[in-house]
Amino acid sequence: MSVDQTSWEAAVRHLYEDASPYDATGSRRHENWVLDVLALMARGPDPGGWAGLDDTARSARRPPMYPFVADPPEYIARRLQDIDRGSAENLLLALTDDGCTLSNLSRFAESEEELRAMARTILACHRGAASFHTNITKPGHVSGTLDFTSSDWTYNPLSVYSEDYGLIVVSDTEMGMFWNFSDY
Repeated sequence: MSVDQTSWEAAVRHLYEDASPYDATGSRRHENWVLDVLALMARGPDPGGWAGLDDTARSARRPPMYPFVADPPEYIARRLQDIDRGSAENLLLALTDDGCTLSNLSRFAESEEELRAMARTILACHRGAASFHTNITKPGHVSGTLDFTSSDWTYNPLSVYSEDYGLIVVSDTEMGMFWNFSDY
């Protein structure tokens, strides 16, 4: 599936309009892709000009990476786990509001299949083979999957918020970061 910039940006805006998102794309420049994650956290520009969402946009009084914490790459890598593409699609849908659950979909007028098509559009931006990583632990019955029917989950925060959860997409040439924040 190939995707154009307009379709991708429309899917991102629609799915995350009621969340507290940080959604960005950028180039992959390092063998150790966590270094590219740090560049996304620091709001490095996307050379393709694809517009994400940033509800936590920096101001003069905030550090450039806010609300992310400038941790070393090794620390970040230990806080992430690999997941499969199906779990990545579910996670994009769960990130649409607080709580990181698929019950968030009930607030949309579109059908679940229409929303899944939007999630697939977002993932299609990353051409070629991609890997998917998250700071969420909601283990499924198969290694590398997330179980969104379970109420037991934890996450490894990467920000100053009381809760943050997200998805990192890594391809040979591109990166994507889709994050949501909550503060209870």
